[in-house]
Amino acid sequence: RPAVAMALQHGKLPERVTTVFAGQDLDATAEARRHFLGYAPSSPSIALLRDGDVAFMLERHDIEGRSAEEIAQDLVNAFDRRGRRRLSTGGCRLYWRGTPGPSGPFLREPGAPMPAASSPVNRNQPVPLQPVERDTIPKIFLRGVDGHEREDGLRYKEGGAWRSLSRREVEERVTRLAAALAAWGVGPGDRVALLSENRPEWALVDYAVLGMGAIVVPVYATLPANQVAYILENCAARAVFASTAEQLAKVAEIRGGLPALERVAAFDDPGGAPGVERFADVLEAGRAALERGEVGSFREAALRVGPDDVATLIYTSGTTGDPKGVMLTHHNLASNVAAVLQHGFDAVIRRGQTALSFLPLSHVFERMVDYLYWDRGVAIAYAESMDRVADNLVEVRPHIAVSVPRLFDKIYTRVMGARGLRRRIVLWARDVGARAADERLAGREPSGALALQFRLADRLVFSKLRERTGGRLEVFVSGGAPLSAEVAKFFHAAGLPVYEGYGLTETSPVIAVNRPGHVRLGTVGQVVPGVEVRIGEHGEILTRGPHVMKGYWNNPEATARAVDTEGWFHTGDVGELDADGFLRITDRLKDLIVTAGGKNVAPQPIESAAALSPFVAQAVMVGDRRPYTVLLLVPDWENLGAWAARHGLAGADRAALAADARVHQLLEHDVMRRLGAFARYELPKKVSVIPEELTIESGALTPTLKVKRRVVEERFRDRIEAMYAGGREAAAD
Repeated sequence: RPAVAMALQHGKLPERVTTVFAGQDLDATAEARRHFLGYAPSSPSIALLRDGDVAFMLERHDIEGRSAEEIAQDLVNAFDRRGRRRLSTGGCRLYWRGTPGPSGPFLREPGAPMPAASSPVNRNQPVPLQPVERDTIPKIFLRGVDGHEREDGLRYKEGGAWRSLSRREVEERVTRLAAALAAWGVGPGDRVALLSENRPEWALVDYAVLGMGAIVVPVYATLPANQVAYILENCAARAVFASTAEQLAKVAEIRGGLPALERVAAFDDPGGAPGVERFADVLEAGRAALERGEVGSFREAALRVGPDDVATLIYTSGTTGDPKGVMLTHHNLASNVAAVLQHGFDAVIRRGQTALSFLPLSHVFERMVDYLYWDRGVAIAYAESMDRVADNLVEVRPHIAVSVPRLFDKIYTRVMGARGLRRRIVLWARDVGARAADERLAGREPSGALALQFRLADRLVFSKLRERTGGRLEVFVSGGAPLSAEVAKFFHAAGLPVYEGYGLTETSPVIAVNRPGHVRLGTVGQVVPGVEVRIGEHGEILTRGPHVMKGYWNNPEATARAVDTEGWFHTGDVGELDADGFLRITDRLKDLIVTAGGKNVAPQPIESAAALSPFVAQAVMVGDRRPYTVLLLVPDWENLGAWAARHGLAGADRAALAADARVHQLLEHDVMRRLGAFARYELPKKVSVIPEELTIESGALTPTLKVKRRVVEERFRDRIEAMYAGGREAAAD
């Protein structure tokens, strides 16, 4: 009460408010929060009311241990001179009335009615999916050739220069390749594996195999030989296409244990490797077979492929066991292409644009999007490698790209890692940009002083970021893991909008995605047309529709556990759905930490917040059945190295830096100051700096960069036990 009284004395609260302290009246507090947030958080809070309606709220942990003066200053800082909400409150987390989170509106205009709260709902009201004309991938492919024949098809870098394949050239090579496969005896339902990085040959094989009615089995090029063997043996692949000598070596190592494998072909010159055919020779054999009339029309065969035929087996990441082969039909993928376009992306993905493809095509997200690009007449340029993405962005100057959040996090932390005067400019520009982004996300253009400030911020900071991404980017789409709202807002401010979405391999993949004109930061957007979503037991997200897989390959028991008798796929993700159809993901059911005290802690939001530190590359939370949670931190070695050089640690190796008390203090302080929005019981009590990166090769990450928590906990067991050996006392306190 004193804090609110002090804030009122400053005259910046636009309407007089009264306070309601929760005390022991948890039911009343829960109802107030449910009215305001759309759900009732677990901890008591303070609600500030005006005219009997909720204005904003503070959680109990935001005010405990803080003086009335500090809280009052936060409240004052929440408003500008005109009584409008600001982006940051300084120390308290305020939930704003209307759209939850900092991106939503706060105060109504004078005399305007208070908007209704967006209450939680148990299921969405699905938007009907319009009839899917191109209901197979071959139909998408052929339409992309006939409807956009003058546009570039595929672009790639060779000999230091970017080269293009026209769409007619792509069709010609696909036709030859299909003829060669037919001569091999490959037919409908047979499995053909692709062990390759992104490159034009990947798409050629994909379209050729699918056009024959056979099944494509993509294999991540980062997988070790034993995991490749599991996939090829499980699906009984008859043929495999490998890209490089490195991938061929894996096949050679395991080939003896794969009785179903009959043919191996290499994109690069195999150098005389026994039993391996050159890709160029395969294409030539197909051309000869066509000239001799030994095979029928590719187009006729492609158009006979049915929408319910299985198109691909995509093996899941396997964070907790052996991967399962997800069977996706042609209609699964084609309907998802149609749904995303109908959702609003048809307006921003257009003929004549260029997309940069760098997320692995073995990932269903990039693959579905590449089908969408082809359908819309967008040229697809394949990045040389993940390490070369930054250079390729400048060279290709794409209009569109999709990625996982790690790319955006790395760009953000690099920008925020500026030092000295440059850092002060960047931080100022970030705050100005965030306020400008709030205006634009609310459908308004910045005006007055904010408009002037933003023009300067754009000139000093944001324009340079656009230049580094090629200068033409209109659309970034993020999926595969949670994207920080802070990072997303920064990119929106920079004129590089990132639209976060959500889906799984089993859902082809898109379930929901933010879209132009309909963005709510902190959510994964509204559900796409044709898709149903329901919130089930324990808050689990269930979904049903044409996007749900046919099942797991040769695994009816796992299929029955994942898809119930009513057709609902159980995602394993926990989330909330509001009345506007926006979906918010909180965590994975299997990742939730239950402390020894019975508190539920979702690790991903905390790990994401920690990784926003310019000194942190990766963060993993531990604490299941433990008295408190702890964090393992992997440094961002580039930024940490620069800091070390300025503080007398130049030349120290990674192990020495990770063990240094000054480094520990730096990372701990910078991380903990970013976790102020979390409840006290959620906060890690200790941190440990580990000297080695978590990688796919080490087995700590899946090919989609998800953390294998059991592997990490086992590998760093000694460090973890040491953090618990000293009792509850923690440096983080």
